[in-house]
Amino acid sequence: MNNKKAAIFDLDGTLIDSMYVWSKIDEDFLTDRGIEPTPEYSEKMRGMYFQNAAEYTKNTYGLDESVDEIVKIWLDMARYEYEHNVPLKKYAAEYLGLLKQKDVRLGMATSSMPYLLEPVLKRNGIDQFFDEICYTHTVGKTKDNPDIYLYTAERLGVTPERCVVYEDIPEGIVGANKAGMLTVAVFDSANIDKIDELRSSADIYIDSFDEIMHNDLWK
Repeated sequence: MNNKKAAIFDLDGTLIDSMYVWSKIDEDFLTDRGIEPTPEYSEKMRGMYFQNAAEYTKNTYGLDESVDEIVKIWLDMARYEYEHNVPLKKYAAEYLGLLKQKDVRLGMATSSMPYLLEPVLKRNGIDQFFDEICYTHTVGKTKDNPDIYLYTAERLGVTPERCVVYEDIPEGIVGANKAGMLTVAVFDSANIDKIDELRSSADIYIDSFDEIMHNDLWK
């Protein structure tokens, strides 16, 4: 286990405590228009791409804004939260710093976008840690496929078997397992109903980064 040379991190729910943002946007967006959000709407929105979600919202509530206008409003709302409010997970910065001290290559594999990612990394002081930041839209595959992890490893110049992936969702663990990488599942309250699935599918499960701060993973 201690021959690992690169760490690949997810962003949302793994390094930053950001999963509240999207439900907040759904609620605030509808409330501002005099519409009462419902659990059914929130459930329907989960996992939808922006464009599809905007089309669904416009058609469901007969909104005057175009689909593109709705997407822009949502992105602006998200950008504000990421730039001003979204915090790091506990011990995330310390763990990243420790890996850097050990000359571990650090990559990020994310479904987010630079528009949101750059301000939250900068404000929380971890933008300088990463050697490569890679996006799922670049490879055109979701995280239950190995593509984004293999692509990030290639960019880092490290073979898959020498990479460790940190993810908070089962789909990410599945994709990283398919890539032949060691997997660490990180607890996030948004996925509390998936803890058993994460524990069974990942090589390591943690509630917080301090649990593996001084183990033998990176000797």
